[in-house]
Amino acid sequence: MKTHSQPLVLEALVDALRRLPGVGPRTAQRFAWHWLQHDREGAEHLQRALQSALQIVRHCELCNGFAEASRCELCQSEQRDRSLLCVVETPADQLVVEQTLMFRGLYFVLMGRLSPLEGVGPGEIGLDRLLTRASDGFVREVVLATNFTQEGEATAHYLGEILRARGLAVSRLARGVPVGSELEYVDPSTVAQALRDRRAVD
Repeated sequence: MKTHSQPLVLEALVDALRRLPGVGPRTAQRFAWHWLQHDREGAEHLQRALQSALQIVRHCELCNGFAEASRCELCQSEQRDRSLLCVVETPADQLVVEQTLMFRGLYFVLMGRLSPLEGVGPGEIGLDRLLTRASDGFVREVVLATNFTQEGEATAHYLGEILRARGLAVSRLARGVPVGSELEYVDPSTVAQALRDRRAVD
């Protein structure tokens, strides 16, 4: 007896949704069915928004974060302290630090972290661009706000040595952030405390 199968285009949609972090086969299938059965207007809105984002959003030429123009709003702001540069792994981590309202400097977003086993080396996290940014003549202190995972700690150690060799003061978030955690999932008050208590990197 032949079993019922989904249309190939629906299977392709489910497969695409499974690429999202934390979305398994059943959840992806529920999303697909919901949009097609109950909310086609919402699906079309999502399609337009995603297509627009893919066409417009780029990397800021200074901080490497997301922007609509060549430079993001933070990098263009005259209100930020240009002597402070906070290095984070992802745009989500940058947002968490911003939400603390404790940091008034600027950022550099690595878009990853060192992970030799996954083939992620200094070139993949934009080391050259970071060094150029940190050596602009304005930056005096670099705050390493990589996550407290094994890879994040290794990244902070590696970057700290290189930045200190260039005469920059380098500090690290305090241990108020739990070991093994990622900033994206830590509440802003904890991150704020870690910023206040940041320590110099030896």
